[in-house]
Amino acid sequence: MEFRRLSNAGFEVSQICLGTMTFGEQTSQEEGHRQIAYAREVGINFMDTAEMYSVPGRKETQGSTETIIGNWFALHPEQRKEWVIASKVTGPSPLFGYISPDLTFSPKRLESALEGSLKRLKTDYIDLYQLHWPERKTNYFGVLGYSAHDHVWVDNFDEVIDTLNSFIGKGKIRAWGLSNETPWGVLRCQTKAKLDKMIGPVSIQNPYNLLNRTFEIGLAEICLRENIGMLAYSPLAFGLLTGKYHLKLDKTTDRINQFSRLARYNGQRSHSATASYLELAKLNGLSLTELALSFVASRPFVSSTILGATTLDQLKEDIGACNIVLSEEILEQLEQVHNQNPNPAP
Repeated sequence: MEFRRLSNAGFEVSQICLGTMTFGEQTSQEEGHRQIAYAREVGINFMDTAEMYSVPGRKETQGSTETIIGNWFALHPEQRKEWVIASKVTGPSPLFGYISPDLTFSPKRLESALEGSLKRLKTDYIDLYQLHWPERKTNYFGVLGYSAHDHVWVDNFDEVIDTLNSFIGKGKIRAWGLSNETPWGVLRCQTKAKLDKMIGPVSIQNPYNLLNRTFEIGLAEICLRENIGMLAYSPLAFGLLTGKYHLKLDKTTDRINQFSRLARYNGQRSHSATASYLELAKLNGLSLTELALSFVASRPFVSSTILGATTLDQLKEDIGACNIVLSEEILEQLEQVHNQNPNPAP
């Protein structure tokens, strides 16, 4: 297993991260614990969660993922120091008012969210604490165009960065990062942190896969030049890039079938592009899963690929796929398909 340092965080993470957002919804605690055990067995030391998980977010299951992870550490307290645990604080959204009446990134809200996560995770500290999405309204979660500027939001990056640094000073977190951020947001945080001699973001967790390569447009260069680790989520596009939907191997319980509101990867262009990638995989003796995951893992700006699996068998397959090295010829073929139908699922 290859390990990479996230900027100046002071720790290294495995090139594969165990994603856990299905824990508590599609994945039971027993199955989740099997995944954690296996991931550690094969050398993975990095696990990602969030206070709003499991997904899709709803009141009945909010916090269940962190609780399942915490129950694992209650059973295996000696393992806590072996893991890099990442979690996230929920950003503003009318969908998640049940989490808190205040979903800003005010010092009070950040502290309350952090304490809740620490309690559920049954730990004294979180290694990487992330802002799940921007506090301001901007183009994220599938929005490409910048059509409506948020005149209401007041720039509070100084306060947010100061609060997160205070958590580091108290030993409650070791580093902090961003998620679903834009190039402007990343550079704003980085610049302010440097000016104030504060610790800046060490990572950004954004979607990245064969159907959504928008990260390459501006954020990839920022990560490489500013030494910020990219944590790629949804590398299989909610399972569409396994090929199971095209091969009629999907089940009613699979994510896209079960949760109709998760429609990000369910458009016609996405299905058309996936069919092309599936054909390319067959021509090269690969499964579509192998082609999709090995591509993401090969990008120089990707520090870790987040693998979220419903079952242990899926996780084993995904881990194996990440270790495949694609030839230059296959990479060129991927570019040809991408150029014919670029970013169908931003």
